[in-house]
Amino acid sequence: MLKAKRSMIFLLIMMIMLTGCNPQSSQVSNSDQVKFVIGVSQANLLEPWRVIMNEEIKEEALKHTDIRIVFTDAVQNSEKQIRDVGELLEQGIDLLIISPNDSAELTPIVAKAYKKIPVIVLDRAVEGYAYTLYIGPDNKSIGKEAGQYIAELLGNAGGNVVEIQGPAGLPSLRERSAGFREVIGQYDNIRIVDTVVADWQRDKAEDEMEKLLQQYQKIDVVFAHSDYMALGAYKAAKKNGINGIKFVGVDGFAGTNGGLQLVEKGILQGTFTCLTGGREAIQYALDILKHEKGIPKKIISRSNKITLYNVMEYTKAANELKKDNSKKKVVLGFSQLGAESDWRKANSQSIKSAAIDAGIELIFLEADQKQEMQIKAIRSFIAQGVDVIAFSPVVESGWDEVLEEAKMAGIPVLLSDRAIKPDDNSLYATFIGSDFLEEGRRAARWLVGNGMTMPSVNIVQLEGTVGSAPASDRKKGFAEIIVNYPEFQVIYSASGDFTEAGGQEIMKSALAIYGNQIHVVYAHNDDMALGAIKAIEEYGLKPGKDILIVSVDATAAAFKGMMAGKLNCTVECNPLLGPQLMQAVKGLLSGRQLPMRIITSEGVFPAETARQDYLNRRY
Repeated sequence: MLKAKRSMIFLLIMMIMLTGCNPQSSQVSNSDQVKFVIGVSQANLLEPWRVIMNEEIKEEALKHTDIRIVFTDAVQNSEKQIRDVGELLEQGIDLLIISPNDSAELTPIVAKAYKKIPVIVLDRAVEGYAYTLYIGPDNKSIGKEAGQYIAELLGNAGGNVVEIQGPAGLPSLRERSAGFREVIGQYDNIRIVDTVVADWQRDKAEDEMEKLLQQYQKIDVVFAHSDYMALGAYKAAKKNGINGIKFVGVDGFAGTNGGLQLVEKGILQGTFTCLTGGREAIQYALDILKHEKGIPKKIISRSNKITLYNVMEYTKAANELKKDNSKKKVVLGFSQLGAESDWRKANSQSIKSAAIDAGIELIFLEADQKQEMQIKAIRSFIAQGVDVIAFSPVVESGWDEVLEEAKMAGIPVLLSDRAIKPDDNSLYATFIGSDFLEEGRRAARWLVGNGMTMPSVNIVQLEGTVGSAPASDRKKGFAEIIVNYPEFQVIYSASGDFTEAGGQEIMKSALAIYGNQIHVVYAHNDDMALGAIKAIEEYGLKPGKDILIVSVDATAAAFKGMMAGKLNCTVECNPLLGPQLMQAVKGLLSGRQLPMRIITSEGVFPAETARQDYLNRRY
C-alpha cells in the first residue's frame, strides 16, 4: 500500500511538472510516512494576500509528516484553473483545496471533484453547496466595521473619504464596499469623494492616489481594501508633502510592510484582519481525511480591528504560545432554551452525548423558553467558575448585561443554534449553528421551482417565536426570494411559537378567514407544520394535495409526514451541534481564536425522495 502511494505521489508531481502547473510540495523527507496527498488550486499568485495564503498552508503542512501538498497557480485564468483541477483529480489526490478565480465558472469542476473526494473552498464561495467545507471572511461585516471606525476617526467634523478597491467585479469586493457604504451613508457630514481601482497592487495605488491629490483639495481619510494599497496611497501623500490624511487598510498581516507593522509605525491609523484560512484549511483537511466528528459546512473567519492602542497586545497574543489546557478537566455550562420541539430534544441529546465522548463535564440547564431563567442559569455558571459558557438564546435581544458579567469574569461564551442582537462579537467567542436566512431562501426556492402554474399563489406563513433569530431570518430569507415572483403572495402570517399546538391554532384562524383560497403553508419548523396538517384535515381538506406544505427542520416526524403524502418538503436545520460545540470548547482552551461563525451542514428533502432519505436520518 505504501509503495503504491509513493508511486502515485511521484507520478503526480512529474505529470504536473510536465503540464506546466508549477507544483510545490511540503517538505516531507520520507515518502513512507505520506498517507495523504492534498492538491491546492490557487487562483493567482499576483495578490500578496494569496501568496501569504500559500505560505500559511505550507507552514501548517510542515507540522504533519503524513501529508504532501501539491500547489497549482491558475494565473487569474479560470480555464487554466479548471484544467489544473482536472489534472489533480486524474492523478489521485485525496483532498482538494481551491480558491476559485471565478465563483460561477469554477462551480462545475468543484462539484465534479466533490463527487470523488472532499473539497475545501477558500475565500470565494462557489455556487450551491457541492463542497465539503467553505472557509472565508464576512466581507460585508469587514466593510461595516471599517466604515464605523472611519466615522469615529472623523468625529463631528466629518470629512472627505477616498475608497481604493481591488480588481473590479469581484463579489467579495462588492460586499466589502457595500458594507462600508451602508455605514458611511448614515452620516450626512461624511462624503465619499471618489473610488479608484488599484488591483491589490501597492504601486498602482500610489499612482492612483497621485491623481486624486491633484484633483481634490482636501482628503481626510483613505480606506483601502488592502494594507498594501493603503501603503501605496500613503507613499503618494508623503511624496507630495501632504500630511494629516488618515489611512485605513484591510488584512492585518505580520512581517515587513504588513498591516501590523504599518499600524505600529503610525503609517496606518488602523487595519482589519482578513484571515486567509490557509492554516485552518490544513487543520480541517486532516480532520476530514481522518473522519473526525464535528466538521462544519462553513467557517466565517473573525475580523479584528487593529489600532495603535491594541496592536502590541494583538501581536503578542498571536505569537505567544499559550498554555494548552486540553488535558485538564473542562467544565461547560450550557443553558438550553427548553424542549419545545423534537428538534430541540435532538439538539439537547447531541450536546449531552458529545460532552461524554469529549470527556467534558457538562452542567445542563433548561429554561422553559424563558429569558429570565436563561440569564439566571448563566449567572449561576459564572458563580460556579465554569471554564466555558454556551447557550441557545430564546430571543435575540437583552443579553448585554449578563454577557458583560461573563466577560469580566474571564469566561468565554459560545452561542449555539441562535444568534443575538445587537451582534457585539466582543461578548462571545463564536456562533455555532445554521444559516437561518439560507433556510428561508431554500424553502422559497423549492416552492417557486415546484411548477405551480396558477396566476396567484396564496401562502400562509407560520412563524416561530417572536423576536427569535430563526423566526426573523427564516421570514426574511423566504421574502428575499418570493419578492421576485409577484404571483406568490403571503396572505396571512402569525407566530405559532415553534409548537405543534401553536401551528394548529394559527392554521385554524387562517382557514376560518381564507378557506379554500390557501394554496401553500410555509412553516418555520416541522412541529408547526404538523399542527397545520391537523387543522387542514379538520377543515376537510387534504394536506400535501389541496394545500402544499413546506417546513424547516427535517425531523423524523416530518419524513413520516412526507411518506404519508401530507407534507411536501422539509428544509434541514441540523440539530446535531454537539460535536462542533465540544470541538470549539477544546479549541478555546488550547488558545485558538475561533472564527466568527461556524455553520453546520444541511440539505433540502422533498417528498419524492423522503423514503430513501429517511433511511439515513439520525434524528
